[in-house]
Amino acid sequence: MDHSPTPETRTAAAAAPPAPPADRYGRGDDRAADRKLRVAAAVCGVLFLGLVAWLGGSYLLRETRLNGTVPTFQTVSDTEVQLQLSVRKSDGTAGVCTVRSQGTDGAVVGQSDFRVPAAGSSYDEVVTLRTTARGTTAELLGCTPDKE
Repeated sequence: MDHSPTPETRTAAAAAPPAPPADRYGRGDDRAADRKLRVAAAVCGVLFLGLVAWLGGSYLLRETRLNGTVPTFQTVSDTEVQLQLSVRKSDGTAGVCTVRSQGTDGAVVGQSDFRVPAAGSSYDEVVTLRTTARGTTAELLGCTPDKE
């Protein structure tokens, strides 16, 4: 009995490489897992973009309701600083703007709230800030609209 391979068996074995044993290298088909990861990543991306858009929109809406600046100021005396308060706002929006002054050492020497009337879309007024010592700055800390 001859058990040597026949010529037909030798060519068939040389043409097809042997297959690895099943489950040797993990699961063979990861397409379903990849699809789930892609869907989860897309959902997270959409939620993140929605959050950024919502935060940006609320910031812009808040800023356009009452937005102020102090373009110029002048120290009048050791107890007074005059400043120009300019506020852009929505018509019918009233509020309060807080201004402070600091001395040469950086200490706060004066701080006050100034009312902004509801009439008009802008408010531009020269106001006087009382100080406890000579003020060298005048800066706007912020403007807050009245609660509706």
